[in-house]
Amino acid sequence: MSEITNYLSPCSLDDAVRALADGDVTVLCGGTDLMPQMEAGQREYASTLMNIRRIEGLAEITLTGDTCRIGALTTVSEILTSQLLDEVAPVLVAAADQFASDQLRNAASIGGNICNASPAGDMIIPLLLLNAVVELASWQDGAIQTRLISLHEFFKAPGKTVRQNNELFAAVLFDKPPPGFVAHFCKPGPRPALEIATVSIGIGGVLEDGVFSDVRAAMGAVAPTPIRARRVETTLEGLPLNADNIRAASVSAGEDATPIDDVRASSWYRDHLVRVLTKEVLNDVLENTN
Repeated sequence: MSEITNYLSPCSLDDAVRALADGDVTVLCGGTDLMPQMEAGQREYASTLMNIRRIEGLAEITLTGDTCRIGALTTVSEILTSQLLDEVAPVLVAAADQFASDQLRNAASIGGNICNASPAGDMIIPLLLLNAVVELASWQDGAIQTRLISLHEFFKAPGKTVRQNNELFAAVLFDKPPPGFVAHFCKPGPRPALEIATVSIGIGGVLEDGVFSDVRAAMGAVAPTPIRARRVETTLEGLPLNADNIRAASVSAGEDATPIDDVRASSWYRDHLVRVLTKEVLNDVLENTN
């Protein structure tokens, strides 16, 4: 394990991004992913450890116009109990309710969950349904510069993102869904909130007069990164949400997924779950809009 020779705890975004610009830094927030990975030898600390928990303004949930912004330091518990998110994006709150234990929810941040880039990241799937974008901040030319990246383009591989070493994940943003938008998230298991997802599925859209539009589908733990299920979206877009089209979407879900065998499940079982859960989620959407 590398030796930590410098510890920083900045209170401002300016100080944090300046530190990132100056050298190799390990960023610590809740530590619920970072610390186990370090203990397991999967990662090494840089010489500088920077705890960003005290940065002002990065733990807020706000709605400005139609844009919702969740600061990177916002905990999963804060998402779970947010009245604003319950009104604007209840699918995100539902996913938070299936995230780990109370103790981990109190420490784990939305920024950490996204930047960990796990294919099974629970909070990522509902955010993909919301067409979320991430905001990255860096220090350039004597000032803070930011760039926005679509969440579905943020992930490169397991544990890898497009974030550069000099960039700090500042927030995740999404537009308020259109009127009539309904979405459901499913993570199966005997104790879903205490398990890493074997498979997770989210599907949403506007169901009006029986026709499903603005369809969005996402999957976790069935590919190297969390994915938008584009074949499912195409199969359902602009069509009645009926038994035949739900069955067709189930087939498309199997085509979107590229699962592997690992210690939690076989690829065959994941493929089976993807198809079954797609039907289940779509039936939930149908039942909750009638």
